[in-house]
Amino acid sequence: MTYAISDVHGYPFAKVMDLLQKVGFGKNDFLFVLGDVIDRGGDGIKMLQWMMAQPNVELVLGNHEAMLLSCDFVFEEIDDHFLTSLNSEKLSLLSTWQLNGATPTIKELTALSTSERTDLLEYLRDVPLYDSITVNGQDFLLTHSGLGHFDEHKKMRNYAPDDLLWNRPKLDTKYFNDLTVIFGHTPTLKFGEQYKGKILKTDTWIDIDTGTACGYPPALLCFDTMREIYL
Repeated sequence: MTYAISDVHGYPFAKVMDLLQKVGFGKNDFLFVLGDVIDRGGDGIKMLQWMMAQPNVELVLGNHEAMLLSCDFVFEEIDDHFLTSLNSEKLSLLSTWQLNGATPTIKELTALSTSERTDLLEYLRDVPLYDSITVNGQDFLLTHSGLGHFDEHKKMRNYAPDDLLWNRPKLDTKYFNDLTVIFGHTPTLKFGEQYKGKILKTDTWIDIDTGTACGYPPALLCFDTMREIYL
């Protein structure tokens, strides 16, 4: 079976494992994680390290991982004199990341060895902005936030990173007729109270951000059956 999850935002690692155990996730299955594993909660780095060790788990870059990468200087050395060593540009980048919930992630980073932080950074630098799969004859495009400045004739290489990382589609947004776009980033409750804590499906896209950052548990989408799995 092939699954997707998104925007776990440092959700307790054990509970994410409980969700995978609920579907019997094993070595013959595959999991796509559509970004924003880190920040806000305290287990984001732990989740990333688990993912790095799994041959059947792929991360699609989220805007929070992109913010971490923009602050890759935090991997150089984190100590009591760290902030005083930063110039205004780096302080601005770090401030933006912190305003988006970076503090728990930075705390986790301080507990890692230099080599562990380096390995994590190298892993994130290789993470794609999107992927595409076909399951049971149905085509899917996987991004973190949908497609900003959408044009059905535009090649994926011509989308700017922000179009895939920071986009906020509307409920009546239409994408492709021949494939379904799967994304997170926008908690489904933003489309209406009736969607809070739930995966939202439309004719051309599916939003799987159930609002973990807003207090709701994450959920899995199974591509083989289109079943939604909740804790």
